[in-house]
Amino acid sequence: MRAVVTRVQEASVVIDGIVNGQIKQGFLILLGIAPEDTEKEVIKLADKICGTRVFEDENGKMNLNLETVGGELLIVSQFTLFADLKSRRPGFSAAAKPSIAIPLYEQFIKECQSKGFHVEHGEFGADMKVSSINDGPVTLLFDTDHL
Repeated sequence: MRAVVTRVQEASVVIDGIVNGQIKQGFLILLGIAPEDTEKEVIKLADKICGTRVFEDENGKMNLNLETVGGELLIVSQFTLFADLKSRRPGFSAAAKPSIAIPLYEQFIKECQSKGFHVEHGEFGADMKVSSINDGPVTLLFDTDHL
């Protein structure tokens, strides 16, 4: 499971011209799921992301986590995080099929909500327009194979 996490001042996802999800300060999470991913990876990744301390304290140091600053989450499915880029045209065979990915994507959302966070999200498989105002910018790459 992979996630690109950006610290944002605000972010939104629009589907068919309608705002589907919108947050203020927090994390925009682009989530990619591999065929071998399970509930174990969901729990590990949600815990790691939600506990990451990248918000500035009173001394300007990245020392505060999402909970401390009252942050929110916008989670968007992103199968392209598993792109094979060996040729000029990306291949996506390393990404999980919807039958595996959708339940794990939904479980990841629920896992973050169970930690007490306000979570907004995109729609799996939809053509989405994602906007954000990056804060910092601070962008982190998480991969459960390396956590």
